[in-house]
Amino acid sequence: MEKNLTERTRGMSQTRLVFERLRGEILSGRQLPGAKLNIAALAEEIGVSAGAVREGLAMLEAEALVMSEPARGYRVCPVSAEELLDLVKARIEVEKLCLAEAIAHGDLAWEGEIVSALHRITRLAERDSDEPQHLSEAWAESHAQFHRALVGSCPNQWLLKLHEMLYQQSERYRQLSVPLQRTVRNVKAEHQGLVDAVLRRDVKTAQALMAEHLMITANTLLNSPQLAVAALEAVAPPREPARSGAQYAAKAS
Repeated sequence: MEKNLTERTRGMSQTRLVFERLRGEILSGRQLPGAKLNIAALAEEIGVSAGAVREGLAMLEAEALVMSEPARGYRVCPVSAEELLDLVKARIEVEKLCLAEAIAHGDLAWEGEIVSALHRITRLAERDSDEPQHLSEAWAESHAQFHRALVGSCPNQWLLKLHEMLYQQSERYRQLSVPLQRTVRNVKAEHQGLVDAVLRRDVKTAQALMAEHLMITANTLLNSPQLAVAALEAVAPPREPARSGAQYAAKAS
C-alpha cells in the first residue's frame, strides 16, 4: 500500500485516516481475522504518528472490528461460525423490518434510487482485476449503496442505524467467502429479484429473497474449513458445533 494520501483522504485528520484505512482493509479481508496490529509498523506504513494509530484503533474497537488485550496490543477481531450465524440471523430480522417500512412509505423517488443503484452495480465487474480473490472496491461500494437504497425510505432511524452496523459487520464475512465460491452464483439475478419484489410492493417475497440472499453467502463459509482455521489461528475458545445455516434459512424465509 502506498504512503501517499489519495484525493479521498487528503483532507482527513491523521486519526480519521488511520480509521478509514484499517477499516477498509479489515472489511475487504486484506487484514485477516486475528491478525496482530503493530502500532509502530502501522504508523510507519501509513505515515502518521503512533498516537494517531492508537486513536484510530480505539475507534475501530468501538465498532467491534479490532480488539485490545492487556500486554498483547491490538488485533483484528476473530470470526467464527457461531458469530456468523448470530450476525446473519440479526441482519435478516432487521432487513425484514426495514424492507416492510420502506415499502410502506416509499415513493417514486425511492423507486428511482433503487433502479439507479441496481443499474450501477450491474455495470461493474465484481472481482478486482489485480486481485481476483477480492471484490472490486467500486463494486463493493455500489453493493453497499444498493442495499441502502432498498431500505432508503424506511422512516425509523434506529432501524437504519442497526441496518448499517450489521451490513458493515457482514462485509468481513462476505469478503472471506469470495475466494471460496466453487459454484457459479448469479448475484445479478438475486439483486434483480429483490428489486422486482420491492417495486411490486410484495413485502413477503422481498423478505424471503433477502433472507435467501444473505444465507447463500453464509453457507459458502459454513460449508468450508475457512472459519475453523481462522478460529484456531485466533485462539478462539472451543464451542459446541454450530447450527446448520440451511436450517435457519428455511425458518427465516
